[in-house]
Amino acid sequence: MEKRKIRVGKDLKEASLLGFGCMRFPMKDGEVDILESKRMIDFAVENGVNYIDTAYPYHGGKSELIVRDIIKDYDRDSFFLADKLPLWDCETIEDVERIFHEQLEKCGVEYFDFYLIHAVNKDRYKQVINLGVISKLEEFKRQGKLRNIGFSFHDDLESFKKWADLYDWDFCQIQLNYMDIEHQQGIEGYNILTEKGIPVIIMEPVKGGGLAKFNPIIEAQLKDERPNDSIASWAFRWVGSLPNVKVILSGMSTFEQVEDNIKTFSDFEPLSEKEQKLITKVRNDILELSKVECTSCNYCMPCPHGVDIPGNFRMYNGHSMYSNDGYVKWSYGNMIKANKAARNCIDCGECLPKCPQFIEIPTRLAEFEVYLKDNGLTE
Repeated sequence: MEKRKIRVGKDLKEASLLGFGCMRFPMKDGEVDILESKRMIDFAVENGVNYIDTAYPYHGGKSELIVRDIIKDYDRDSFFLADKLPLWDCETIEDVERIFHEQLEKCGVEYFDFYLIHAVNKDRYKQVINLGVISKLEEFKRQGKLRNIGFSFHDDLESFKKWADLYDWDFCQIQLNYMDIEHQQGIEGYNILTEKGIPVIIMEPVKGGGLAKFNPIIEAQLKDERPNDSIASWAFRWVGSLPNVKVILSGMSTFEQVEDNIKTFSDFEPLSEKEQKLITKVRNDILELSKVECTSCNYCMPCPHGVDIPGNFRMYNGHSMYSNDGYVKWSYGNMIKANKAARNCIDCGECLPKCPQFIEIPTRLAEFEVYLKDNGLTE
């Protein structure tokens, strides 16, 4: 397993380049498949993964509890645990203290190795200052309840610069992949962190699964170069080629994904100059096909009118890239029956401030409905 050195508290340690993100556990009968989730994490840990990432809202607040049941038999010194403060649930500094200690209890640990202010943006900047959040986190750090203080980010570059300058952060978590080099903070944000000496944790390296499968023409370009490697492995290798990236989170939801990622990171190879040029070509080809910059983070959900927003956008992007008529007809038909289809959007706008990608969701849903009709995929 590829390891990268990172300071944890006062000590320089080695973190696995592959981190297990606990936002997309496998589901069974509408609930998290706990046995399969445990099998996946156990296998990852056995193969060198030592970074586990969870958060307060993941899986409706159940992710931390599931993680607790999985890690309870692990040697606490053998892995790093990351959790996040949901600032949107904090009106007072007492809320910060209450939620933090609730998270420790839910995870069944005495400390977090990495603790982040979750999904910050321009609107939360003053809140952090006015509540004194960082001072409270420093207090927890002195008490030995957390080792590293950081933030995860979803906003534009100018907002990112303010957050990066706010504090002497121990680390920072950003969304970055070879399609998002100019999205949110983009690659310039990575460069800013590197110049400041702030270690980088990467989320959405495969863009919510969007970089794991393309149409045959695009896939052939990658398969011709490395026929035995998955399409997703290219996305991981692109991010891992950045030297200040210490951990790459993958929200794995199948055992096969875990196996493939272990293969990629166990004998890790940065992209060659030739491969970098190929990825640039692939990026340009994809940009001509993709319709909506949705990562299926589900922050927009639930929709008050039942629309499965990320599900509709996955179909929209999927058909534009794969022309999978039969699948889309079947899937959208099921969405109509379940009242989850794009046509159920009434443009109430409740989803707009929740989207970290700043997608004009009602407009794009209406656009998708027109696209379906124009392509003979719905009546």
